Amino acid sequence: MLNLAPVDPAELAALVTLVRPGGVVVNTTVWMPAPSDEKRGVRGIDLFVRSDAAQLARLVALVDRGELRVDVAERVPLAELSALHARAAEGAVHGKVIVVPPVA
Repeated sequence: MLNLAPVDPAELAALVTLVRPGGVVVNTTVWMPAPSDEKRGVRGIDLFVRSDAAQLARLVALVDRGELRVDVAERVPLAELSALHARAAEGAVHGKVIVVPPVA
């Protein structure tokens, strides 16, 4: 389950029952922790990023100067994302993968 919206913590906790045993709850709201259900093996993960334009600009400059290189193993169309996840679960994905959105 992926939670992208600020909701009441009790509401989010109630949704954990909808996650399959062994599944994962990913929560992007920083002010409340992701719930879990240890009995059913459901893990809760808190995920957030810090937007830092200056840091991103420095990374772009490193790439532009050839001082930072990211080896991309493959590019996958967004429509094939579920297949990519299935391959990853099997341990068949190695390296960085770029997921390419459709052209507008």
